[in-house]
Amino acid sequence: MLLAGIRVLELGQILAAPYAAEILADMGAEVLKVERPEGGDDARGWGPPFWGNDAALFHQMNRNKRSIAIDVKSAEGLARMLELMSEADVFIHNLRPGLPDKLGIGPKPMRERFPRLVYADIGAFGHLGPMRTRPGYELLVQAFGGPMSITGEADGTPVRCGPSINDLGSGMWAAIGILGALVQRARSGDGCLVQTSLFETAISWTSIAASTFMASGTPPRREGSKHPSVVPYGAFQTADGTLIIGAGSDRLFQKLSEVMGHPQWASDPRFATNRDRVVNRDALEALLNTVLRSRSRAEWTEMLESAGVPCASLQTIPEVLVHEQTEALGMVHEVPDTCDVRLVALPLSFDGVRPAARLPSPELGMAAGFSRRSG
Repeated sequence: MLLAGIRVLELGQILAAPYAAEILADMGAEVLKVERPEGGDDARGWGPPFWGNDAALFHQMNRNKRSIAIDVKSAEGLARMLELMSEADVFIHNLRPGLPDKLGIGPKPMRERFPRLVYADIGAFGHLGPMRTRPGYELLVQAFGGPMSITGEADGTPVRCGPSINDLGSGMWAAIGILGALVQRARSGDGCLVQTSLFETAISWTSIAASTFMASGTPPRREGSKHPSVVPYGAFQTADGTLIIGAGSDRLFQKLSEVMGHPQWASDPRFATNRDRVVNRDALEALLNTVLRSRSRAEWTEMLESAGVPCASLQTIPEVLVHEQTEALGMVHEVPDTCDVRLVALPLSFDGVRPAARLPSPELGMAAGFSRRSG
């Protein structure tokens, strides 16, 4: 396992820090999850549904870890945290701004006391600026950070992106930063302070929309399933359902036109180049919708795929989970030592092998500490 021998101490709640730690755990790190003695991580109760005593969400974010119960607000708890910190390679938290310093485990004293420690701090609005002390949640940051302003139909209300992109994205950025810091430590012997936040993550997800605005001066707008700079690219209605078509080049548009039975569209001055098609989006989409409604989604899919035009049916989550492509990739794992717990796996493979779920999500406080190092 890539990170075998790396010890990670996680003091996380709900999503961001637990996800960062789970990424490292899936790659082989030993992760010890610190939880409150009473109740533990709030995510344990974020159901229904539940597997056993804990919510499905908790299981998905906390496999391959062990749990230790510590009252970090007590003198005894602080002493135990410091003991564990001295044994850890990485410490990850997403505590409220100011709380780590109040508890005595802020980045400055911990980095001074344990110079080899990689200390990862995941916040809401970042470690600098007038909002650095504010707490925040996914929905608030999707709104304040920009993604919500460009999500939804053009004539509808802004909507939340379904997945918690900022929580999970911040966990992912933290994991990337931690891996970089570990590489640096291998060269220099020194750890590092890694900092990210939901707000920074939200801005990064809107980077293409932001650069487009800075280049054009035109504020981005909600486009539904459409793309602001590529046409045709989006959801279209067939005779019996929704079909996604992505003809992202002039070559693909020519093929699409031929499949539609209108090869002249490719030479029409309104549609000859992508720039022309963006300007004349409404006219082209009206023509496409009229033709597409004449056949079923399955018929169009077969014709478009045969011609090499990218397309896809709109699948539900249950459909995705049982699709043969999902099965072939091994993206759903049965967790050992559980009663039918099945979780979505890490979207990474190493030498063709996807990291497996070795341990189920932990029962609260069952661990005494890190395992003894071999050798």
